[in-house]
Amino acid sequence: MSEVYEYVPHRLLRKRVRDIASGVEGELMAVINENVSSSPVDERWVELAYIRLSSGREITTVVDNVEPV
Repeated sequence: MSEVYEYVPHRLLRKRVRDIASGVEGELMAVINENVSSSPVDERWVELAYIRLSSGREITTVVDNVEPV
């Protein structure tokens, strides 16, 4: 099995964004291509956005759900 994640550059890093799925807003901290499979035979990769809320808590969402505020 290869690495379980890799960082991906994104134009909105360190900018204020909204997760259109949940409506929450925060700062985009990272976009990571993560292997979310539980089997080394069948790898499944997903690009996840990590958004830091004003409370300091971070949430994840699919990167396609991120829009600038």
